[in-house]
Amino acid sequence: MAIAPILSWEGLGLIQGSGWLFNDLDINIAPRDRLALIGRNGAGKTTLLKLIAGTVDADRGTRSVQPGTRVVTLEQDPFFTGFDTLLDFTIHGDDAPPRHEVEAIADQLGIDLSREAKSASGGERRRAALCRALASEPDLLLLDEPTNHLDLAAIDWLESWLQRYNGAFVVISHDRTFLTRLTNATLWLDRGSLRRRDIGFGGYEAWEEEVYAEEARAAAKLDAKLKIEAHWLERGVTARRKRNQGRLAKLWEMRAQRASMMGPQGAAKLAVVADDSKTKSVIVAEHVTKTFGTGESQRTVIKDFNLRIQRGDRIGVVGANGSGKTTLLKILMGELAPDSGKVTRAATLDATVIDQQRSRMSPEMRIRDVLAEGGDWIDVRGVRKHIQGYLKDFLFDPGLVEAKVGTLSGGERSRLLFAREFATTSNLLVLDEPTNDLDLETLDLLQEVIADYDGTVLIVSHDRDFLDRTVNVTLGLNGSGHIDVIAGGYADWEAKRRERTSAGKAKAKGEATPPPPPMPPKKGKLSYKDQRDYDLLPGRIEALEAAIARDEAAMADPALYTRDPVKFASLSAAIEKSRSEKDAAEERWLELAEQVEG
Repeated sequence: MAIAPILSWEGLGLIQGSGWLFNDLDINIAPRDRLALIGRNGAGKTTLLKLIAGTVDADRGTRSVQPGTRVVTLEQDPFFTGFDTLLDFTIHGDDAPPRHEVEAIADQLGIDLSREAKSASGGERRRAALCRALASEPDLLLLDEPTNHLDLAAIDWLESWLQRYNGAFVVISHDRTFLTRLTNATLWLDRGSLRRRDIGFGGYEAWEEEVYAEEARAAAKLDAKLKIEAHWLERGVTARRKRNQGRLAKLWEMRAQRASMMGPQGAAKLAVVADDSKTKSVIVAEHVTKTFGTGESQRTVIKDFNLRIQRGDRIGVVGANGSGKTTLLKILMGELAPDSGKVTRAATLDATVIDQQRSRMSPEMRIRDVLAEGGDWIDVRGVRKHIQGYLKDFLFDPGLVEAKVGTLSGGERSRLLFAREFATTSNLLVLDEPTNDLDLETLDLLQEVIADYDGTVLIVSHDRDFLDRTVNVTLGLNGSGHIDVIAGGYADWEAKRRERTSAGKAKAKGEATPPPPPMPPKKGKLSYKDQRDYDLLPGRIEALEAAIARDEAAMADPALYTRDPVKFASLSAAIEKSRSEKDAAEERWLELAEQVEG
């Protein structure tokens, strides 16, 4: 028996400009749907969310809501003007949630709602908006980029809350890990049409490739122009992912090489070497300490920190808000002096910094003005390119050269900023929360650009999947002053934290401390068995990843647990086993790669 939807749209149509943005869309949302809303920047995702909420009127179609259904929206940029404090924002209006419910969630999120709204940071405002939305007891929750400006602890908390939540939600997010863990169906908004498939985001990319491949086959039967468009679709999506697989393999090699340069505690091995254009090191930090405040309020954010950043490194910086990420970045860049220790930078260091404010482009400027100072040509790292061709490289329609910045979406503005900054010649790229407001296709593009960049990259980000795909060293800050230096991405740092937490719990219970791991084998020529493992493990890892994706897609069926609890349990166990085997295979391959590198 089909479950009646709590909200539906039939024949939804909306005119934008001189044509239809949406035409004849049908949407049905069931009581327990967890829907990922996917689409490129500018496709109309936020507008569609507002139509679902009923805050924007459609030009045609019928919206039906089951009586008693409470629909609540978490907007991407909530409006705080006119409110003295964050608490005032959370409890204003006739539809406001009870104050005690708001304060209970605020305690869990670690947000002081008495803070002045006008001076609050983006992260504090996002937490306050979450307090209002979640305390409203929604039956349908509409989330527009909910992880923007949140730190890792807040994202983990939100994921746990949504996993326990009994209602339905629709979420727009660039955070692949967030979407994969939470969704059971996908709405794909593409060129004015809306497709739905009842698979979580984990199966979306395979579905997208299926659709584009089918379109390419159909278009091949039409005229030459359509064949060219089909070729772009196939090469622009499928081929890009194939290239990314090659880049990921290269990243693995970089991580293995970096692991071989680190000591057993993760601290980088330092040597006294002059740092100039002839050496590989670009930034060397030795015994750096930084403290703020005095007396009882004194706090050490960085303590005895050592790191050698090599030319070509991709360094990720992670940690909770206030843990010292910005301080560390400023010290490494020379904007802030340490209290003790020293930082040496290569004399030839030339940095490009892309911050998260995106505020350096006036809304009245044309795209042509931003990229080429009003001209037709742009110098891209010493190579002259026509502005229209360069726009295509960053997924823009070449015809937009005269468009004003103010007409672009937040994600399109970020993409334009990337296009401008990546054109400049530099050997150090600093990215502060680069993934905010980006769609998934632009994230793929950004990963490509970073992988192909010749210099060194420093990335501050809370996007776990993005870090796993781009960095070879992760600096993890916990606010105590200690900084983990881990060869690998976010997942490697998270594994290190779990290991430390488990060891701490065992020690507190008086359990025997496990013996230290055996010394790694002496480097040299691989044995027959090791060589065979080194050759075969990448294929094994790929097969395990496919098995995990397949089983997760099967578990995405919202009715599976009720219909077949035995199969649900079996799939859960299979996924856990496959993940354990994949982790072991990756660790084994990295050990062998280190030997090969040696």
